[in-house]
Amino acid sequence: MPKMKTHKGTAKRVKITSSGKLLRRRAFGGHMLAKKSASRKRRIGTNAEINGSIRKNIKKALGV
Repeated sequence: MPKMKTHKGTAKRVKITSSGKLLRRRAFGGHMLAKKSASRKRRIGTNAEINGSIRKNIKKALGV
């Protein structure tokens, strides 16, 4: 059976921590930042953890 290939698009967007958590960037932080409040921009700047049913699919795509 051939080796599993890493999905490169997913690998560029998701980081795996040493404890095995999956982290992603938050949406809406790319442009039109003048109208967004400072607290909203701070929240957008942090990484989000991937939970739920999609986590299993992403781990499979990464070959973990």
